[in-house]
Amino acid sequence: MSVKSDNWIRRMAREHRMIEPFADTQVRDGVISYGVSSYGYDMRIADDFRIFTNINSTIVDPKKFDPTSFVEFKGEICVIPPNSFALARSIEYFRIPRNVITICLGKSTYARCGIIVNVTPFEPEWEGFVTLEVSNTTPLPARIYANEGIAQVLFLESDEVCHTSYADKKGKYQAQQGVTLPKL
Repeated sequence: MSVKSDNWIRRMAREHRMIEPFADTQVRDGVISYGVSSYGYDMRIADDFRIFTNINSTIVDPKKFDPTSFVEFKGEICVIPPNSFALARSIEYFRIPRNVITICLGKSTYARCGIIVNVTPFEPEWEGFVTLEVSNTTPLPARIYANEGIAQVLFLESDEVCHTSYADKKGKYQAQQGVTLPKL
């Protein structure tokens, strides 16, 4: 297994539509950077957010998730309450090849402010917009900027093709279009 370089990412985006829309260079001026980097791709966060609220005093349960635990917000700047989180989605739509898996890590600009981005790996043959969980670990409100970089995706290519891909097992988050809440 090997980490893939910027040239591999550009070729896969161009020939296989692996990332759409695709920023061929890293965009940095006046924004939290996004686009292709040396060994990854910095994806952007869209302007559609679900902000967690404790207004209903429910218990967070991944098997019986209450969608009323979120307040929907659309805008250029999302403010996440102290010690809370928001769900959002990527601007980019990803199509992962059968011999590739990804690791996604939050950008250091946000991490240095106590804002942590959590994303699970993109499995072989998964496709869709990425649902991102953005946690504010601070005791203060935190801003997230839509249409700017939020996390870096690293692509790992295997020497052999997996036996069972995400598409083969008909994964429950396949081809998700918007912010997708937990499913059982």
